[in-house]
Amino acid sequence: MAEFFALPHTWVGVGVCIFFGILIWKKVPHTVLGMLDSRAAAISKELNDARQLREEAAALLAQYKQKQAEAEKEASAILDEAHAEAKRYATEARAALEIQIERRAKVAEERIAQAEAQAIAEMRVLAADTAVKAAESLIAERMSDKLSGELIQSALKEIPNKLN
Repeated sequence: MAEFFALPHTWVGVGVCIFFGILIWKKVPHTVLGMLDSRAAAISKELNDARQLREEAAALLAQYKQKQAEAEKEASAILDEAHAEAKRYATEARAALEIQIERRAKVAEERIAQAEAQAIAEMRVLAADTAVKAAESLIAERMSDKLSGELIQSALKEIPNKLN
């Protein structure tokens, strides 16, 4: 047995047994397990927090995507409404312009008609004046006192017939 205690392996084994005995006596495994359990709990809590944050981030992402889609729909609706309003304004402007052009054309036609009527009236007056002057000059040239007396007598004789 002396040989047994002379071997270094024996003393290493005894030292290891004493070491583990002290560790167990001081409750080191329990402390280490407690530390490992607390570390595992902290890691589990961090994982749960990370999972919760990921779910919140996914919910926020979905919410922002929904808001973006709604904003795009609203922008599209605003653009469509603006295009429709622009078309309506253009149509109204065209209609107003056509009405204004028609009014101006009508006024111009009325002015032209008035100018024509005035020109025709002036031409008639001028023609009548010219005819009267021509008749006066012809009558003055061709009419003698004797012929004028005969015409007056003839006209006086016809008056009673025309009055009846």
